[in-house]
Amino acid sequence: MTCTNNVTELVIAGLFQDPEMQKVCFVLFLSMYLATVVGNGLIIVIVSVSKSLRSPMYFFLGCLSLVEICYSSSVVPKFITDLLAKVKTISLKGCLAQIFFFHFFAVAEILLLVVMAYDHYVAICKPLHYMNIMSCQLCHMLVAGSWLGGFIHSIIQVLITIPLPFCGPKVIDHYFCDLHPLFKLACKDTFVEGGIVLVNSGLISLFSLTILVSSYTIILFSLRKRSAEGRRKALSTYASHITVVILFFGPAIFIYMRPSSTFTGDKLVAVFYTVITPTLNPIIYTLRNAEVKITMRKLWGKKENSGMGQ
Repeated sequence: MTCTNNVTELVIAGLFQDPEMQKVCFVLFLSMYLATVVGNGLIIVIVSVSKSLRSPMYFFLGCLSLVEICYSSSVVPKFITDLLAKVKTISLKGCLAQIFFFHFFAVAEILLLVVMAYDHYVAICKPLHYMNIMSCQLCHMLVAGSWLGGFIHSIIQVLITIPLPFCGPKVIDHYFCDLHPLFKLACKDTFVEGGIVLVNSGLISLFSLTILVSSYTIILFSLRKRSAEGRRKALSTYASHITVVILFFGPAIFIYMRPSSTFTGDKLVAVFYTVITPTLNPIIYTLRNAEVKITMRKLWGKKENSGMGQ
């Protein structure tokens, strides 16, 4: 028995069904999305215009902020507008596009975090050779590689999804389009496709976590040889990165490193890494980074002086 693809539009179940709760979520998540765009955009501007933040670490931080904006924008604007809609719909092509961009930017962010961990390793363990190793050319190649890795991962996810026949039902049990909820709507067994997704996502996560854990283990052993003050400064600088890694990897592993389930809790976990984490990242980096805070004060002081001069 063959199934033809006669579904062109999907209905999104959403996060909550209560209208009052949806209105509260609209205000809350709209505020958080605006904070994500403004906060990460501010970091991009600061890194771009400040001459004191020209090191590879801040170049990668600016790139990470750009990816955060794109990553959040692939899901949150549609999610926010749907909160006020009586019927939440998306075309099948739009759903596939959302899956592509969501996974593209998510993996690009994961690989950028790995790149930043490597930068930290070189800065701590090979300080005398740091500028030679982390050349401008290598930094640009590493960032380009993270984007390429995200593209390859995402195109695989979409290519295994496009051939699936969808003949009803057409209600996707999530607040945005993702692979496992979409697979449940296919009118064929998706065990193979689910396995490919698990392996694809699992290999990237395992590779990234291995490098991250290895780099920070080496860094911690290296710091034992330094003075107490040196250890404090180094740990203070890199604690922000470790915090972001935990906030991003924890929920993502919970969702993608296991077979799909029907737990409503998956939606709440997804809210954490699609809405909350991108909002927290600029706060984490600015509050724990003295150089960024000093640069922000200088730029703000110049703005006030120029305003008074007019």
